[in-house]
Amino acid sequence: MAGELHVRKGDTVVVITGKDNGSRGKVIATMPEKERVLVQGLNMIKRHQRPNAKHPTGGIIEKEAPIEVSNVKLVCPKCNENIRAKRVRLADGKSMRKCPKCGEVYE
Repeated sequence: MAGELHVRKGDTVVVITGKDNGSRGKVIATMPEKERVLVQGLNMIKRHQRPNAKHPTGGIIEKEAPIEVSNVKLVCPKCNENIRAKRVRLADGKSMRKCPKCGEVYE
């Protein structure tokens, strides 16, 4: 059920379905147990917030909502293409991600 996701914090992703279809953004948090990711500036929701230490005035705030990880695709940092990264195992036994289009290997 919960396992390793194909994207990590800091990766650039493109949304492939839903209201933000085609939009790119940076992953700011991953939730492997729920298989969801938070993408900066995408899937924005309005939240009615009571006053507290962080939001002294309260009111309606906008924040990112989680997106199902199957609805985002990784963007290769080198060739800037939407990819499905392949897993490669190096000689020392470490697993890395590889772009199938340009061959770039990255962590």
